[in-house]
Amino acid sequence: MHSEKSKRRKVDDNVQEGAIPAYLLDRDETTRAKVLSNTIKQKRKEKAGKWEVPLPKVRPIAEDEMFRVIRSGKRKTKQWKRMVTKATFVGPGFTRKPPKYERFIRPSGLRFTKAHVTHPELKCTFNLDIIGVKKNPNGPMYTSLGVMTKGTVIEVNVSELGLVTPAGKVVWGKYAQVTNNPENDGCINAVLLV
Repeated sequence: MHSEKSKRRKVDDNVQEGAIPAYLLDRDETTRAKVLSNTIKQKRKEKAGKWEVPLPKVRPIAEDEMFRVIRSGKRKTKQWKRMVTKATFVGPGFTRKPPKYERFIRPSGLRFTKAHVTHPELKCTFNLDIIGVKKNPNGPMYTSLGVMTKGTVIEVNVSELGLVTPAGKVVWGKYAQVTNNPENDGCINAVLLV
């Protein structure tokens, strides 16, 4: 009684070569996304390689080694002050807090303003002014205090070296990594990151 009409249906059954079903159409997009993510990862790696430092791993420094507890108060009962025992950098416009309220004491004998910076390509060393402490590998607290230990990245004033950017502008500040233990040597030796 009910038989299929002999009349041709609207959709043609003969499938073209290389046709993809609707549910597989997105698969091509994922490969495109993969390619894109891979290129981004590659660029990130290149960027990371650009900032590779001479000393990638340094010995972590314990808090007891970095600070000495200072007892204060009339009976020396208060123990909330700390004295930094490592080399530090304080900016040119720095003024101390009143001694009563100073939590971290940075001794003036351990403050440094200059560093012996070696240029790895020119193979010569320059005595340059320190602009600031960029990153101390031991943590952000030491970075904000301006503590310089082995492996710390500092910013130095390279204007006297006469380095020029491709645009023709003179480079002022460049990063360098501290390569010695300044508290032992009494000076800061660093390698310029180029």
